[in-house]
Amino acid sequence: MARLRPALGALASGLVLAGLSHPTVAVAIVAGLGEAPRRALPPAYLAALALHHLMLAGVGLGLVALAGIGLAILATRPDAGALRGGIDALAAAAQAVPPVVVVALALPVLGFGGPPTLLALVFYGIMPTLRGTVGAIEGVPADAREAATAMGLTPGQTLARVELPLAAPAIVETLRTALVLAVATVAVGALAGAATLGTPIVAGLQNQNTVPMLQGAAATAALAFLCDAAMVATASLLRR
Repeated sequence: MARLRPALGALASGLVLAGLSHPTVAVAIVAGLGEAPRRALPPAYLAALALHHLMLAGVGLGLVALAGIGLAILATRPDAGALRGGIDALAAAAQAVPPVVVVALALPVLGFGGPPTLLALVFYGIMPTLRGTVGAIEGVPADAREAATAMGLTPGQTLARVELPLAAPAIVETLRTALVLAVATVAVGALAGAATLGTPIVAGLQNQNTVPMLQGAAATAALAFLCDAAMVATASLLRR
């Protein structure tokens, strides 16, 4: 239980923010700010948006993990020194483009909905995943690699049986950051017509209705905290 304690703070924050997204609470907050409360979004609709939001974030995290961890493995191989600078520069250039710009540029090619959002997720999340995984693999003790070589393991076997298992907790921490970034970035997908928790924020801005804006923002933050709590718990169990 003590190992899971770090996740409790994020879990509690997520539950509080989820409560703020409830229609009754959101209307009361807006009224307390001196604005005339208008129509709020029902919990069932918010839950459906949250589910679709989480699905997009999960798919995006999978793509980021596949690309980031794959490039990190390539960059940390002994004979890939010449490629490392180019890989790092490519990842940095991808993150330098704001997600809103990526979505806007991708719309004519990929159309509306999820694909532009996923592309923005990959662009924005690949660099922290790449660098975090490189650090995790390079943090594996050299004597562990030497022992594996002495036992006759091939480089591929050493990677699969020694390096990746020892680096797993740090890699999960890296993916934790990538998941929180993904949850935040998916909200931008509402600009491309994706049904996410960013949808009520965009609609609220268009209609000058603060209540759905508050609901969407609180629900997005709640989802980020809950995902963070899940990843912290996973990392703690892997360390054990």
